[in-house]
Amino acid sequence: MQVSVSWRGQMAFEGETGSGHRLMLDGPPDLGGDDRGPRPMEMLLLGLGSCSGVDVVHILQRGRHDVSDCVVEVSGERADEPPKVFTKIHLHYRVSGRGLKDSVVRRAVALSAEKYCSASLMLAKAAEITHDFEVIEA
Repeated sequence: MQVSVSWRGQMAFEGETGSGHRLMLDGPPDLGGDDRGPRPMEMLLLGLGSCSGVDVVHILQRGRHDVSDCVVEVSGERADEPPKVFTKIHLHYRVSGRGLKDSVVRRAVALSAEKYCSASLMLAKAAEITHDFEVIEA
């Protein structure tokens, strides 16, 4: 896997993924950013949330459960001093579907966190990661 980032002035960088997708990232205004895209540390949380969300949906679909939506809200706390690494991260899953049982969603979240989500397993080496979920009947 490979990506590249190219400086686009001030604190903005255009990222290009090996799969051919492009997006703009930007630093915060207090560092000279112009708000042209998400902050790099926000992208880490987005990557974590989407990596785990893909796992949860895939696990549920593989089990032939009727999933209609999955939203993963990710919040992170960072150290006060540089390097301002994440010290705590919390993922809250809102999974919608027909006839979904808490036990099934709990298992899917646990499998993602403990076995499948590379981003979660990697970040857990540096930060405390917690999870919770709610099931919404659709």
